[in-house]
Amino acid sequence: MLQFGDRDPALDYRSRPTAFGLVFHDGKLACVRVDRGEASYYDLPGGAIDGDETGEQALVREFVEETGMAVRPFARIAEAAQYFRRSDGTPINNIGGFWIAEQLSLDPAAKVEPDHELVWLHPHTALNELRHDAHAWAVAVWLRRK
Repeated sequence: MLQFGDRDPALDYRSRPTAFGLVFHDGKLACVRVDRGEASYYDLPGGAIDGDETGEQALVREFVEETGMAVRPFARIAEAAQYFRRSDGTPINNIGGFWIAEQLSLDPAAKVEPDHELVWLHPHTALNELRHDAHAWAVAVWLRRK
């Protein structure tokens, strides 16, 4: 598995199983803008796999929580890990898969994470704007296969 990010040897990174998704509509990629004021950033929708969830179940849940979008994952296209520090400074190593998913519906009222905003970016813009190198790499994998 590819490992992205710089690991600080002085920190203890918690491994976190994850699933992230790529949904395309009218030539654009669904992303989330996470509002942190001056430190705001873009991510692919997705996140931690909770308890006994499968990657697909976590992806479906995370899309609704972050964007209000119901999705159907249908192809796992990549797997990678990413060292990073959360906004609160906690060191994490996201480990998991990247899925192509189909948008089934969109209900903004279903979104529960108020600091996440659904934005549609051109895939080449996403390559430059996504916070994590692993996310940009997954977009590049998709671009090379289409």
